[in-house]
Amino acid sequence: MGILNSMLRAVTWWNGQTLNTQIFTWRKGVRVGEDDQGNVFYRNSDDSKRWVIFNGEVEASRVSPDWHGWLHHTWNEPPTDRPLAHKPWEKPHQENLTGTTLAYAPSGSLRRAEPAPRRDYDAWTPE
Repeated sequence: MGILNSMLRAVTWWNGQTLNTQIFTWRKGVRVGEDDQGNVFYRNSDDSKRWVIFNGEVEASRVSPDWHGWLHHTWNEPPTDRPLAHKPWEKPHQENLTGTTLAYAPSGSLRRAEPAPRRDYDAWTPE
């Protein structure tokens, strides 16, 4: 199973880090911090590259706005060194649920598990 897992990791980016990313992180990565979802953030020694190793499914919307700003060089200090001030009315970060079973389904949607609507008529059937 070890060889098969290594082969899969070399070509599948959606199941976590690939083998190449793991080697690059091991050789050049400096661990910066971890978020509340278990995603681990790295940079190289001269801080020209920044990346994240996802804990589980690779989905960009799982990165909180605090870490997103650091990843894209919006600010230099990571949230572990200099946390952002949050307003009391801000909701906690939530990943994009589109395409999942938790996605919003308006009333009348085929995905919504509701009983069939009541009808006030009987459909005609030929006799």
